[in-house]
Amino acid sequence: MSTQHPLSGRRAFTRVLLKLSGEALAPAHGSGIDLDALAQITHEIKETAALGIELALVIGAGNILRGSEYEARGMDRATADQMGMLATVINALALQNSLEQAGVPTRVLSAITMQTVCEPYIRRRAVRHLEKGRVVIFAAGTGNPYFTTDTAASLRALEIGAQVILKATHQVDGVYDRDPLREPGATRFERLTYLEVLRRNLKVMDSTAVSMCMDNSLPIIVFNLRKPGNIRKAVTGEVIGTLVEGG
Repeated sequence: MSTQHPLSGRRAFTRVLLKLSGEALAPAHGSGIDLDALAQITHEIKETAALGIELALVIGAGNILRGSEYEARGMDRATADQMGMLATVINALALQNSLEQAGVPTRVLSAITMQTVCEPYIRRRAVRHLEKGRVVIFAAGTGNPYFTTDTAASLRALEIGAQVILKATHQVDGVYDRDPLREPGATRFERLTYLEVLRRNLKVMDSTAVSMCMDNSLPIIVFNLRKPGNIRKAVTGEVIGTLVEGG
């Protein structure tokens, strides 16, 4: 069960799903995996798992390739999306290796069967891994084209009974009314409803993912991954970023 932080009024959580973009692992220039960024994320996850939090992750593939970019240049959408799903497995394996080297037991479960490198996604198995204190990384999205890793995060969070989605960004510290990187006067929201996000087309998660969360009353916290300790703060109920929930 979730509890309430005594000062902030926000809830603390015991089972969460962390959504990471592939860009969180990207080097400053070019594509691939920045090992320093990987080490920093590993430290943050280890610190959170040490609190006894049951932690699952979904990671994107933007540091390796974006299916939408290949589609825009004429590639079949389904093929481009499948390539993107495979790229998420690369990121998941890198993160698993880094976590286990840091002493954090981790399992990668893929929506696309590839038993020589990771386990197939089975909901009950995922929940059992969490109950045993293992960090679970969900790879290959939903296993279907036309769905983003945001939607995969919402789906997996609901399937495993997560109490919140932590949507990590690597540039901003929440949801703004305008792009704060281009417009310094942009205003950050502390709280939003799902409908406000959808009506204003705010860049939280894609509309399918937000709608799934709204239909199932699953809150979303959007925060800056680059600030040390922010994952721990989010799960313990401190006020960071932007909270998206019902009316």
